[in-house]
Amino acid sequence: MRYVLALDQGTTSSRALLVDRAGTVRFAAQREFTQHYPQPGWVEHDPLELWSTQLEVALEVMASAGAGAGDIAAIGIANQRETTVLWERATGRPLANAIVWQDRRTADRCEALRARGLEPLFQERTGLVLDPYFSGTKLQWLLDTLPGARARAERGELLFGTVDSWLTFQLTGQHLTDPGNASRTLLFNLHTGAWDEELLELLRIPWAVLPRVVASSGVVGSTRLLGGEIPVAGLAGDQQAATFGQACLEPGMAKNTYGTGCFLLLNTGGQPTPSRNRLLTTTLWQLGGRPAYALEGSVFMAGAAVQWLRDGLGLIASASEVEALARTVPDNGGVYHVPAFTGLGAPYWDAEARGAFFGLTRGNGKGHIARAVLEAIAYQTAEVLGAMEADSGLRLKELRVDGGAARNDLLMQFQADLLDVSVVRPESTETTALGAAYLAGLAVGFWTGTDQIARNWRAGKRFEPSMAAGEREALLGGWRRAVARTRGWLAR
Repeated sequence: MRYVLALDQGTTSSRALLVDRAGTVRFAAQREFTQHYPQPGWVEHDPLELWSTQLEVALEVMASAGAGAGDIAAIGIANQRETTVLWERATGRPLANAIVWQDRRTADRCEALRARGLEPLFQERTGLVLDPYFSGTKLQWLLDTLPGARARAERGELLFGTVDSWLTFQLTGQHLTDPGNASRTLLFNLHTGAWDEELLELLRIPWAVLPRVVASSGVVGSTRLLGGEIPVAGLAGDQQAATFGQACLEPGMAKNTYGTGCFLLLNTGGQPTPSRNRLLTTTLWQLGGRPAYALEGSVFMAGAAVQWLRDGLGLIASASEVEALARTVPDNGGVYHVPAFTGLGAPYWDAEARGAFFGLTRGNGKGHIARAVLEAIAYQTAEVLGAMEADSGLRLKELRVDGGAARNDLLMQFQADLLDVSVVRPESTETTALGAAYLAGLAVGFWTGTDQIARNWRAGKRFEPSMAAGEREALLGGWRRAVARTRGWLAR
């Protein structure tokens, strides 16, 4: 067998990649799918389109490689995490569009739980804050809103899952998830490694609707939809998969993914580390019976802000043009952008913040706007890392980076300058797909152990900090002033 097939189901596209034993992506295929915005703050996907595009690219990448089912050792799945799907057990038909992780429709439900003094309970059990980002209140909304849904769920007729569960069901007929995805739902107890009965009761979630939690690496079933029988053997949320693909396998190692959002994860080892600074404690993965945990900071708008420059303002024709436009000016010209289009994530968790530009004068132009948008990605990451170091007591030595925006040299250098830490981009930035492939391949012996995965990781380009401390503090001070002015905007 020559490859492991990684299915990377993201927020804007479905991708399939074939990975060889050296950890090299040999073939890839991608399809974008429709984004639905039925109301301000609402974001939805059609689950059937997620599945159809994922199946199409899997077939396409195998055809491109001239590969049959016998060439594929296993399938690994990485998925957009908190996106919530509800479907019929008997038919596999979704009851409604999937509610995407970016969706803010349940902000009032989270606020009501917070007003009852329940946030400490949720945070202690799940490691999460009460925010509409997570799946639990999304599922509650679906069961409350769709006619007859809760009664059907209680009778065992409906199934809930994040996108890993949805794809696994379509491929194998099994209703499963892994601890990493489960830990993003507000329903999973990090300490017991199981669904939490008290939290389920608080959100009125029936047990019968929940997937079975299995190890992140292990054969969970097989599919014959790709020309022959292939085991499905790896499940991981996209950020957990990227952390595995970056070989951040030891406590103290960290990666940041610059995708639609920005996700910084620090491996904290075999025990969950509680956060005092509004970060998330989350399960990374489970290999055999041994879970690993992380501190995570989630930034909602990173590459999505660059997409807004393209689609909303028309300043660029493609996202790849933003670096050249930003380089037309020597600095930000005093302009700051806070991309709180859907609120602010860590460490603020302010669903009522909204995006803004500050410091604009008649002397500013398109280059300053583009630069401010890029710099905002780095500022948000710097705030998260500062909180992370305070929680963990660790001082990061280097930050491994991946995702589309990690290819932007201007952004990566600015990030290293703000953090005063080396930023390292690997040879392959396809780390999400690599992580999914590695988890699946380990389960079937395609790779012999995590030491082999660590050896496969190779640095591509290293960015060293060169900014003076005074300049760094001045820039961060301007950023903090800008953020303060966006906080609670909708409440005014």
